Amino acid sequence: MAAQREWFEKDYYQVLGVSETATAKEITKAYRKLARDSHPDTHPDDAKAEERFKEVSAAYDVLGDDAKRKEYDEVRRLGPVGGFGAGGPGGAGGGTTFNVGADGLGDLLGQMFGRGRRGAGASAGGGPQRGADVEATLTLDFADAVRGLTTTLYLTTDAQCSTCNGSGARPGTSPKVCSRCGGRGVIDDNQGFFSFSTPCTACGGRGVTIEQPCPTCRGGGVEKRQREVQARIPAGVADGQKIRLKGRGAPGRNGGPAGDLIVECHVVAHPRFGRDGDHLTVRVPIRFDQAALGGEVEVPTLDGASVKLRLKPGTPSGSRHRVRGKGVVTPKHAGDLIVTVDVQVPTHLTAEQRAAVEAFAAASDATSGPSHTAGAAAGGERV
Repeated sequence: MAAQREWFEKDYYQVLGVSETATAKEITKAYRKLARDSHPDTHPDDAKAEERFKEVSAAYDVLGDDAKRKEYDEVRRLGPVGGFGAGGPGGAGGGTTFNVGADGLGDLLGQMFGRGRRGAGASAGGGPQRGADVEATLTLDFADAVRGLTTTLYLTTDAQCSTCNGSGARPGTSPKVCSRCGGRGVIDDNQGFFSFSTPCTACGGRGVTIEQPCPTCRGGGVEKRQREVQARIPAGVADGQKIRLKGRGAPGRNGGPAGDLIVECHVVAHPRFGRDGDHLTVRVPIRFDQAALGGEVEVPTLDGASVKLRLKPGTPSGSRHRVRGKGVVTPKHAGDLIVTVDVQVPTHLTAEQRAAVEAFAAASDATSGPSHTAGAAAGGERV
């Protein structure tokens, strides 16, 4: 994003009548009011209305955009540069004037805005360029997502051309240094205290020209082809989570680093187990006698084995119990297995079971005794 010279001269905060610490909402509110009050349609007889409206719009175009505002604030923080004070070049701005040399603040501004003075051998368009990030999706079984795994991804992406090895030139030939920019990839435009650079139009900013393009990549240096990427998926990856693999994306240009591979993981639901962060969850049915008397019940685990869970007498249905260390295990932490017990009511009883239940009911009635009789006589309801 290139800064405009007006940024050194205009105080956009003052134009909108807001402080430098104003919020985005306050800036928008101030702009709307000023734009409405200064709109040429509302002041047809005022010759300066259009000029004021343009000034307000220009101020909001910068301060209303977070990225532009941040860059603008940095420019203002550096102070008036090269005599560009509030009164313009050499004007009566009253600010400090810096002497910008070939290796001074001009280089700093060049790094900030991508257009500053550059030393010999550097280039704006022909220098190393980082490759693009590549996105891929991976479907994982529930157990693999919990444990983590190393897998192979099969991708069709940009890759270094196998015919020309990325040079872009036909085998047996080589790129030529651009005669217009001398291999720098940029053309300088001297403007007094500043030297701005623009990409060379003859070579497209690459610094070289290709007289005989590679027939495979047509001079681009990259081609679409299938490739295999080994990916390590960490334990405990969640559904929808994205994993970034450094340097596994598209190749860089002109010796630049490769981009990253971003893998979005989709986890298939398990028929029995669930996830709650680093904890696994499971529901286990138990009999009425196990709930009433307590005892040990078998609980399955994701690895196929089972563990014993001891229940206290009078365990209610729907209660949750913890088996430590049987959840998602990572190098730094081990989750637990959260067990929810469901007391099962039998729908079919054998004669022996029915007799036992009836005996239990009779014993319960006998235990409740007078209270039950009094309640029934009073028309009460047992809960």
